[in-house]
Amino acid sequence: MSNNQESKSTTDSKRRAPSQSYKHAHIEHERPKLTQAEDSVKGSAKRRSSHRRQSSPSIREGAFSSRNEVSGILSPKKDPKAQLKVIPLGGLDAIGKNMTVFECGNDMILDDAGIMFPDDDHPGIDLILPDYTYVLENADKLRGIVITHGHEDHTGSLPYLMKDLDCEVPIYATKLTLGLIEGKFAEHKIKNAKLIEIKPGQRIKLGFFTCDFFSVNHSIPGAVGIFFQTPAANVLHTGDFKLDQTPIDGITTDFGALSRASEVGVDLMMSDSTNANVPAFTPSEAEVGKVLRDIIRHAKGRVIIASFASHIHRMQQICDAAVEAGRKVVVTGRSMVQNTDIARRLGYLDVRDSDIIDAYDLKGIPPEKVVVMCTGSQGEPLSALARIAAGEHKTISIEAGDTVIISATPVPGNEKAVTRVVNLLAKVGADVYDKNRARVHVSGHAGAEELKIMLSIVKPRAFMPVHGEAAHLRAHAQLGRAVGIDPDKIFILENGESLVLSGGNVREGDPVQSGIVFVDGLSVGDTSQDVLDERSALVEQGIATIACAIDRSSGSVRGSVQVQMRGITGGDDAYLAEDAATTVKRALEKVITDGSRKRRDYEKACRQALQSFMWESIKQRPMVIVNLIEL
Repeated sequence: MSNNQESKSTTDSKRRAPSQSYKHAHIEHERPKLTQAEDSVKGSAKRRSSHRRQSSPSIREGAFSSRNEVSGILSPKKDPKAQLKVIPLGGLDAIGKNMTVFECGNDMILDDAGIMFPDDDHPGIDLILPDYTYVLENADKLRGIVITHGHEDHTGSLPYLMKDLDCEVPIYATKLTLGLIEGKFAEHKIKNAKLIEIKPGQRIKLGFFTCDFFSVNHSIPGAVGIFFQTPAANVLHTGDFKLDQTPIDGITTDFGALSRASEVGVDLMMSDSTNANVPAFTPSEAEVGKVLRDIIRHAKGRVIIASFASHIHRMQQICDAAVEAGRKVVVTGRSMVQNTDIARRLGYLDVRDSDIIDAYDLKGIPPEKVVVMCTGSQGEPLSALARIAAGEHKTISIEAGDTVIISATPVPGNEKAVTRVVNLLAKVGADVYDKNRARVHVSGHAGAEELKIMLSIVKPRAFMPVHGEAAHLRAHAQLGRAVGIDPDKIFILENGESLVLSGGNVREGDPVQSGIVFVDGLSVGDTSQDVLDERSALVEQGIATIACAIDRSSGSVRGSVQVQMRGITGGDDAYLAEDAATTVKRALEKVITDGSRKRRDYEKACRQALQSFMWESIKQRPMVIVNLIEL
């Protein structure tokens, strides 16, 4: 990341010159040095465990000169004729694939570019992307991409988007977020991407857009919210956040920045809706650390902990608890290993080399001296925990008396997969902890009371709930009404719909193309919902094939009709196939007798005859494929 190098001395603290390779990207002021709050990540475990609060970085004094400046935030002069379009392309129908377009004049920026992971309704699909056709069609306007944090539901689409764009676009994010993005780009063999590090309290100018970044507390370091200012209107996006007052890294959500934005004036607020229907406050991440330390301290055998690979704060607490108990940390699972390496290299995960060992070096180390940190909290079939539970992991086995902690909440749709893994572990005799047994997980998202506090501080003139399913968005809208926002200024949109802000007013605009794009192996966008429906039909009902030959001149059936079945009956289906073949041949001969010589009539008769036979015989409707050969 050549654009991310920090200043090496105080003499480097000059105003950053405009980018030479991308004329629209211009940093408004010098890049600040590593802040005390960020440096604390590299600090001692003692400081971290005491949860000493540190103030979030603020915009540097004297960084701006403007008559419209309010408490350190520049308020650009408003043009009553200017228009700001806000177009969410993802994130309004599910937890995932977050992506929002902001457009003002001939300038456009993209806020986040995430993915969603498939569930049982998407057989064979690897990833789900938002349809970003609108971005590609307006690529000449795209001045930059700003990323709020490093979770995949906010960054995962970037490799695919960058391959599809035919222009170089700068990506702005905090240090850890860029590190995770770099890892993804390396997997996709994307080189020379223009990655630019920003810090909380920093401002960038992208065409008509002035973007101020501020710290928010989330389940990953380096999370930020963004205050967008344009000649048309101002928009504040909270990003994913919670109001944890005892955070692991000492960085809290920056109330000062929120207050300053409120003083300038927020025409529209977009806010995280994930836990809008969860009353009260989300517990502190520090509560999980206490429970983990207690479980690990009293465990007799090996301890295996599955968590999200991007939950760096949780990983830090696991490492701290392991070291405190005199255990070594073993990391397994591709994404867990990769993210651990990135977080350690960048100073966001503090664990000594002597306290972490390779999974291949486990032999000879007593089980009671080991904590395994692994992937698989969602029951993914190929994850480390699933392979351990099934006895298929190369280096780690599970034994009776071992302790397994699932330090996550199942994403909707993954409950069965998680239960399957838990049952395998129970059969071996492992002692399994999940969130129902102990507080081994807390959410990284604000509860309803925190969301109301955010709304009360920012005081937006209009409000659009984002980042959630329909129920979450509506619950968040109700919270907005509860704190006094005009119901007519609360907008619940669907992906692809838009808002237009101009002259102090907000209205719904024209929709753009939106939807979902399936990543299916090496195929991106070629797999349709029809294909998934066919796969589901195969899974649920099986398949039957018909093979027969027709004499083209006479129209008679040549030889016998062959019927084969797969996934329909559990036993010997030879008798059923024989009866089915007789039924199909009879139907085919009737069509021929009636005088038809059209291939489609033959195929239709075969298909309908077999489907009717299967329903009458065993009450199943398998997929039917007809292979008709004309001689």
